Amino acid sequence: MRLNNVVRCETFPCSDVRHESYRIPGIELAPEDVSIVLISESAAVRPEDDYYAGPEALFAQTTVQAFRDAGAEVSSIEEILALGVYLTTAVKCAKMGYGIATGTVVECSRLLAQGLAPFTAVRAWLLMGDVAIKAVNAVARRTDQPRVIPAGSTCRLREAEYTCRGARAFPSYLQAGPSYFIEKSKRQMIAEDIAAALTLARKTPETRCD
Repeated sequence: MRLNNVVRCETFPCSDVRHESYRIPGIELAPEDVSIVLISESAAVRPEDDYYAGPEALFAQTTVQAFRDAGAEVSSIEEILALGVYLTTAVKCAKMGYGIATGTVVECSRLLAQGLAPFTAVRAWLLMGDVAIKAVNAVARRTDQPRVIPAGSTCRLREAEYTCRGARAFPSYLQAGPSYFIEKSKRQMIAEDIAAALTLARKTPETRCD
């Protein structure tokens, strides 16, 4: 399955993002093999920096480093995919400035919901940053579900456990792009969250006898 064949924005209503940078991942996926979904902020400004653009892509480099910090023996996005991890963004266009308007996040969460629907075997959701958290909460509210992650600072939120569609949801920090290299303390927390998600995904599901 290729998500760019089934998910698309037709009207581009958001005014604070770069529509020319709009991208839906076009990689071939078997949804049943995906046990972890990592959602980061927005598409890269340059297409050559997106997750699946090759080993020199900035998003690929920082994400591979984040997984290596978490103890995963990987050297490429392909090896991360082989672990059962799908990487995507909450907003499918690149941002213009530092932030992204809440209205844009909510609007683009419609595409996110379409893109996440095929993944029914997910064991963990990695929500990398405030935009990813807002987007997943918007998806939940649209189906009359309570918000997945409550309001509050990410540092404190990480102390509790949350679920999304029956799987563990981890509020974390952005690992894609140049900001990953700025704060070492956040890098450590990102590594801890990825490691916890990988451990959870490796566990054998419990057998229920009802």
